[in-house]
Amino acid sequence: MQAFITKHRKGIKRMLIGCGIVIILSAAVIFGMDAYVVHYAKGYVYETGQENSMPKADCILVLGAGMKPNGEPSLMLRDRLNRAIELYRAGVSDRFLLTGDHGRKGYNEVQGMKDYIMANLDVPEDKIFMDHAGFSTYESMYARDIFEVHNPVVVTQKYHAYRAVYAARKLGLDAYAAPNKRMKYRNIWICKLREVAARDKEVVNLWIQPKPTYLGDKIPISGSGL
Repeated sequence: MQAFITKHRKGIKRMLIGCGIVIILSAAVIFGMDAYVVHYAKGYVYETGQENSMPKADCILVLGAGMKPNGEPSLMLRDRLNRAIELYRAGVSDRFLLTGDHGRKGYNEVQGMKDYIMANLDVPEDKIFMDHAGFSTYESMYARDIFEVHNPVVVTQKYHAYRAVYAARKLGLDAYAAPNKRMKYRNIWICKLREVAARDKEVVNLWIQPKPTYLGDKIPISGSGL
């Protein structure tokens, strides 16, 4: 009986050691890919106040971040749009590409983004382009194909900017990011935690490179957004 108990304990010990090794290796892969994305993109992320040193961009690409039920931009999205307006005024680019979700009836993220910019900036309407199929960061970077974008400045929150730049550059865009300054949002820690998984997913996406949900007719960013 004693021999059986000893053998049983050794079996449990080996199982626990095996589980521990699997957990450690999994964590190494997860956080290793996360660190890789941040390291890759870090040199292409500009801080607020560095506008004069930013390369000229063919467009200011603003990533969607949700709308309120009344049609107004969420706090995160409003901060992105305000930053985009700053970049326009600083002469970084003379046109906008607004990309977001317009995949269901009664919800038009990009129209809300355009309305906000036009209400807060004196800009010709034909300088605002809208990508209605920007359902993810990855899909938004297919502006490369639809809008013939080559060197966008991407506007989002800083924690998200690394993944956005990584996706853009891996898809062949000469992109950089100019994130907005504010970082204090409600439950921001949840967003940052999710971002670890999202960066890992992006690495896989860029390896497989699945086709986006929709690819429409070409609308060159050098032309008119109307």
